[in-house]
Amino acid sequence: MDTAIEYIGRTSLNFFKTVQDNLSFSIKVIAGMLNIRSYNPAMRKVLVNQIYFTSVQILPLFIVASIIFGTLIIGIIFQVIKNMGLANYMGHLLIGFVVTELSPIIAMLLIALRSGSAINAEIAVMKVNNEMKTLEMFNIDDINYLYMPRIISGIISIILLSSLFSILLLLSGSLFAKFMFGMSVAGYANVLSSSVLFSDILILFLKCCIFGFFITLIPIRSGLDASNELTSIPIAVLHGMVRVFIAVIFIEVLSLIIRFI
Repeated sequence: MDTAIEYIGRTSLNFFKTVQDNLSFSIKVIAGMLNIRSYNPAMRKVLVNQIYFTSVQILPLFIVASIIFGTLIIGIIFQVIKNMGLANYMGHLLIGFVVTELSPIIAMLLIALRSGSAINAEIAVMKVNNEMKTLEMFNIDDINYLYMPRIISGIISIILLSSLFSILLLLSGSLFAKFMFGMSVAGYANVLSSSVLFSDILILFLKCCIFGFFITLIPIRSGLDASNELTSIPIAVLHGMVRVFIAVIFIEVLSLIIRFI
């Protein structure tokens, strides 16, 4: 009994310490992002390279996956709309589900699996090789040079990729609307435009920013938790990815609650 209580207490303390460390680190990063002096030439160069690595290099794979997966999802949605007689709610269903819910999740998963794990491993390797101390010796601000470009890149990449995913899905939806409902392209575009609300766009933008911020910040923090042993690198990556998906679930649930309030 005592052992179980000790385990629960130790786990709770570790959880709250992790949350506290992440919040403290988040405040430092946000303060750096709001400081215009942080955007020096070296930082901008790293940022451009990170955006290229995170969102440009994966475009061919992302477009192919979006077309295949998106066509399947849109086909299912239109079949449900037809079977349940929800044609009058087509625009609201597509905008409310595809644009505000599905698109940021798909973009986030791709960025988290590809770039989040890579950032986690990169920071952990730098920690093991004492490269952080080297930056400190040369008075190089690690937040500006290492962390901010990766976090800003994550935010920008999720906004761009989720927008691209939404466009591809809605374009494929025009084909289903034509064959299943006899709707013209102009009519389909009018249905979508009349269903778009400012709140939907705002929720999408905020969700992409929050997803992009935390799926890059958490791997960075996990990488910094690595010890000086090489064996700590895979452990740091594993813990980082678990924390990322816990944060994603929390953000998604919170966004749903806010929408229904």
